[in-house]
Amino acid sequence: MVAYTAKRLIQSVFVMVAVAFLAFSLFAFVGDPVAQMTGVETSPEDRARLREELGLNDPVVVQFTRFTGDLLRGDFGYSFRTREPIGEMILSRLPATLELGTVALLISLVVGIPAGIYTALRPRGAISQSMLIGTLIGVSIPTFVIGILLIFLFGVKLGWLPTYGRGGTVEIGWWRSSLFTAQGWRSLILPAVTLGLFQLTLTMRLVRAQMMEVMRTDHIRFAIARGVPWRSIRYRHALSNTMIPVITIIGLQFGGVIAFSIVTESVFQWPGMGLLFLESIRFVDIPVMSVYLVVIAFFFVLINLAVDLLYVAIDPRLRVRESA
Repeated sequence: MVAYTAKRLIQSVFVMVAVAFLAFSLFAFVGDPVAQMTGVETSPEDRARLREELGLNDPVVVQFTRFTGDLLRGDFGYSFRTREPIGEMILSRLPATLELGTVALLISLVVGIPAGIYTALRPRGAISQSMLIGTLIGVSIPTFVIGILLIFLFGVKLGWLPTYGRGGTVEIGWWRSSLFTAQGWRSLILPAVTLGLFQLTLTMRLVRAQMMEVMRTDHIRFAIARGVPWRSIRYRHALSNTMIPVITIIGLQFGGVIAFSIVTESVFQWPGMGLLFLESIRFVDIPVMSVYLVVIAFFFVLINLAVDLLYVAIDPRLRVRESA
C-alpha cells in the first residue's frame, strides 16, 4: 500500500509539472504581457523597463522555474485587467463553484444510483424503458439548452425560482456560502439540476450496466442455488460489487463538474471560477487563465489520487496484486 501510494504521488507530481508548463506556455507565448499592461502613450523606454522588471528578458528555463516557484509559494501574481491578486480572486469565487458542483453531484448520485439499480433489476419494465429513453434525451441536449429551458419554465413562466446569481449568502470566515439561506437554496436549484443532469445519466447507466453484469456472475448464481433470499442477493452481494467501479467514476465526475461548470455558470451568471475564466478569456487576462488551469488540474489530480487510494482500500484483489 505504501509503495502504491508513493507511485501515485510521483505520477501526480509529473502531471502537475506538465500542467504548470502548459500554463506557463500560455502566459509566455500568447500575446505580449507588456502590451496588455500598458497603453499607447507608454514610451519604449518604460516598456523596456517594465519588461526587465517582470523578468521577460530572462531565459525560458529561468522564467519557468520562477513561475513554478511562485505557484508553490502561493504567489499567483496579479490580474492584467483588474490589478487584483489572482489568489484573492480565486478564493472569492471558489466557494460558489464548489457548492454548485457538490450539490449537482449529490443530485446525480441520489437519483442516479437508485434509478440504475431499478432499471437493472427490471430491465423490461415500462418504467425502466421510460427512464432510459428520458435519460437518453437528456444527455443528447446541450447543457446550455437545458439551462435556458429551465429558466424559461421555472423562472419566466412559473416564476418559482430565481434565474441568476447566488441569492442570499452567509460569510463564514473567508467562505461565502449560499447553503444557509432559503434564497440561496432557491438560487442554487436550477444551476445544480442543469449541471447534474448529465452526470445523473452517466451514473444511472453505469450502475445499471455493472449491476446487470454482476447478477450474471458465478458467485451470484451460487448464492441463488443455495437459496439465499433475493433481497440479500441484490442489495448485499450484487450491489456491493457494483459500487466498486462506480466509486472511480464518482471521483472523476466531481472533478468534471468543477472543471466543466463554465457553461452553467455563464447561463445562470453564477459567480464562480468558471465565470471568472470566461471573463479572463474575454479580456485576454492571461495570468488568470494560467492560474485557473493549474487550480483545476490540482483538483483533478487530488480527486484522482483519493479515488485510487480508496479503490485499493475497498477492493482486496487490488491490494493482493499490489503486494505481489
